[in-house]
Amino acid sequence: MRASVYFLHGEKVSPAPRTVAPPTTAAGALRALLAGPSSYERGHGRTTTIPAGTTLNSVVVNRHVATVDLSGRYDDGGGSLSMRARLAQVVFTATRFPAIEKVRFELDGKPVTSFGGEGIVLNGPVGRADFEDLAPLILVESPLIGDTIRTPVRVWGSANTFEATLRLKITDAAGRTAANIYATATSGTGTRGTFDVTFPYKATRSGAGKLTAYWESPEDGHAVIEDTVPLTVRR
Repeated sequence: MRASVYFLHGEKVSPAPRTVAPPTTAAGALRALLAGPSSYERGHGRTTTIPAGTTLNSVVVNRHVATVDLSGRYDDGGGSLSMRARLAQVVFTATRFPAIEKVRFELDGKPVTSFGGEGIVLNGPVGRADFEDLAPLILVESPLIGDTIRTPVRVWGSANTFEATLRLKITDAAGRTAANIYATATSGTGTRGTFDVTFPYKATRSGAGKLTAYWESPEDGHAVIEDTVPLTVRR
């Protein structure tokens, strides 16, 4: 079964696919997250701030809140950005499941109220909105890094862009633009909304390509790239 785990691309969360044993659960996805990015993903700039050797003790879901109990290694080392990023990685991975809206953290069975040496306050469950600054303004949830796409392609995710407008560009294996469309999220300009579009593309050659998610600056119209997703693009 397929799940999504969230690494970092630059300093923003970026999802990647994982196959986990059925049934697909948050515990399975989180264990895959803790294993870190693959060599292919690392080669495309995906990283993790979760310390190697961190293990998952348990996940308990109650009333849309997942209590995630991790080993004490989870809060070892790192400054405030690293600490917030590793929290965001777990929160985004867990909340990809519809039954989970927020996460409460524990370390070796003890509730966490202040995380790491920077003393990040965790006095209650946290959700994606608490880490809005660590999400790209256009977060592509599908397709994911390494996926194979065919025309027409469905692209969905969330965005917080000026007037909720964004652009999605498919580049084929020849480096040519196979599609470059406008899309509109359900909200924007300070409020994150969702988008879900299906559109055709025309590739000149099958092979390694990419999806680029960007928006156009209202000041001068230049493209502000939010994320790139390496793909196998089929004609």
